[in-house]
Amino acid sequence: MRCFYSQALELELPAGHPFPMDKFRISKDMLLAENILKPEEVVEVKAVDFHHILRVHDRAYIEKIQSASLDRKELLLLGLPASRDLFSRSATEIEATRMACNAALTEGVGVCLAGGTHHAFREHGEGYCVFNDIAIAIRDLQDKQPKIRVMVVDTDAHQGNGTASILGDDPNVFTYSIHVGKNYPTKKVSSTLDVETVRYVEGEMYLQQLFRTLADALDKFSPDLVIWISGADNHRNDRFGQMHLSLKEIQRRDETLLRAMIKNHIPVAILYGGGYNRQPEFTAKLHRNTIATAKRLAREYRGL
Repeated sequence: MRCFYSQALELELPAGHPFPMDKFRISKDMLLAENILKPEEVVEVKAVDFHHILRVHDRAYIEKIQSASLDRKELLLLGLPASRDLFSRSATEIEATRMACNAALTEGVGVCLAGGTHHAFREHGEGYCVFNDIAIAIRDLQDKQPKIRVMVVDTDAHQGNGTASILGDDPNVFTYSIHVGKNYPTKKVSSTLDVETVRYVEGEMYLQQLFRTLADALDKFSPDLVIWISGADNHRNDRFGQMHLSLKEIQRRDETLLRAMIKNHIPVAILYGGGYNRQPEFTAKLHRNTIATAKRLAREYRGL
């Protein structure tokens, strides 16, 4: 099971910044230290070619990121400080997602040890999301396979407004998002299917909503590929997620979704999405658990 990563994903942020930028390295190190992944399964990637970003984002916005020239309002909306390294980091994350999607189509499962920047719009970034790696990866796939049917399954606690905005008119893309209704982003953009939960939703209620609605969507759309933004911000101790799932309930989410996809031969590309746990390194542990589950199930169902 190939997992795509780069040291460039860890961008230095000011002390006290709420985004846990070290979670990518820590989760990768956990997976290797515990022999869940072999070193050769972690594939180093470089920044994506510029033309891939240009397929989705406005040139003027891309150039502002490249030159670190966002104005104060744009920086507040994005939530990340401007720097020339920000472009390199974001372009590298796109490439990891693009490669994970290609791996999923050929091998059944592909993993980006980051990704899921679902708040990025065509002409601006929001909520720590610079470029929309999901939309860029889909446009790349469509360039080679124009009729490919892709479902974006977004179980991050926040609605994927940027993804919905960019991909909303595409009949070959189904965007599914289950999220807290009264939470960030304040202004939602309609997905193909939005499933809203109450604030601080309990795990059992959340899982019932998820399993029922997603099963119906998968049956109706019948995707050639699922891009799953897993999310670690569903945990009850997350700073921003406003959900109340336990560790075991998140593991049940992962087990059920991945088993359904892998057992039924639906290729799945796994992305991290958000996570801002109050306990240091716990966000990385939640991401680690998701990838560990994928690896176990991929091994279990190999050859079916």
